[in-house]
Amino acid sequence: MTETKSDRIVKRGRLFPEIEWSEEEKIKWKTELMAIHHRCQLIFNRVQPELIKTHYNWFMAIDPESEDYVIAENEEVATEMARQKYPNAIPYIFVINETGVAGRI
Repeated sequence: MTETKSDRIVKRGRLFPEIEWSEEEKIKWKTELMAIHHRCQLIFNRVQPELIKTHYNWFMAIDPESEDYVIAENEEVATEMARQKYPNAIPYIFVINETGVAGRI
């Protein structure tokens, strides 16, 4: 049997080097995300007391533009439902419990 020799060269670096954001664009993007999170947090705080009684530890995906939300037992299902209902929106995921935090640090 003959040995095969790999001539493949591993290229390291950026995935899309043609996309380069300035510091102003990065700051703008972060502030937009923070504004979306803040609007979603307000919606969550408004509906959380009534939903915690019947849907404890379920997942909630909120669309900040329409102030509408979807609820599911599974995070992936809630995300998929939100994407189908609002394809161009950035939904924010919460867990219906005391903290609302989805995930761990």
